[in-house]
Amino acid sequence: MKTLTDLYKTGSSFKFFVLGIIYLLPIFGCSQIDYKQLRENMIENQLLARDIRDPATLNAMRIVPRHEFVPTKMQAYAYADHPLSIGMGQTISQPYIVAYMTQILELKNYHRVLEVGTGSGYQAAILGEIVDSVYTIEIVEALAFTAKNRLSELGYDNINVKSGDGYLGWPDKGPFDAIIVTAGAEEVPQPLLEQLKEGGRMIIPVGPHNGVRQLLLITNKSGKFRTKEVMAVRFVPLTRKNN
Repeated sequence: MKTLTDLYKTGSSFKFFVLGIIYLLPIFGCSQIDYKQLRENMIENQLLARDIRDPATLNAMRIVPRHEFVPTKMQAYAYADHPLSIGMGQTISQPYIVAYMTQILELKNYHRVLEVGTGSGYQAAILGEIVDSVYTIEIVEALAFTAKNRLSELGYDNINVKSGDGYLGWPDKGPFDAIIVTAGAEEVPQPLLEQLKEGGRMIIPVGPHNGVRQLLLITNKSGKFRTKEVMAVRFVPLTRKNN
């Protein structure tokens, strides 16, 4: 007899049908969702199928309970192949984008990483599974507070959260081996370049607000920054304290 998670492995249109059924289960008193299996399906169908091969990234995506980072009513959709709203005009990125941005940083277990745009805290948790320490900044104070508490409850003692202007980075904790910006900027913030360690890598979406942006990979080579366009993306805008 096939389970719902078995059926999830079928065609994409049926996946959303199955997810719709799962979403309604709690309403009718049946709340047993196999999130572990949904994570495995996500790994197989969304990540491995799109050339996410870094073992550390895959392991982190397999471990972190993504459904804990979305509103309760959206938990059944947590592993679907699209972003989800987390309220306050913010989103949790599509699983593939999270994995891609993580993989391209080529992270090591001794790295110190800066994240700009904490949001739900999910990307920070993925990073926290891989590296020594994560410093993450969220401009929306309520989101920063919620993410900090959630990450603490899940046992992440290597992730530091603060509310502030991410454009400015976190200079007293730098320089960083890697920087990941999970909000769209109109230009690359100079303070972030200054906090990127020699040999470090930054991934950031850049382009006009309300439009398609380019995901840029920036590497610091002897103080010279090399930029490569890697993907067209859409992200919520990077906002400033004085906006």
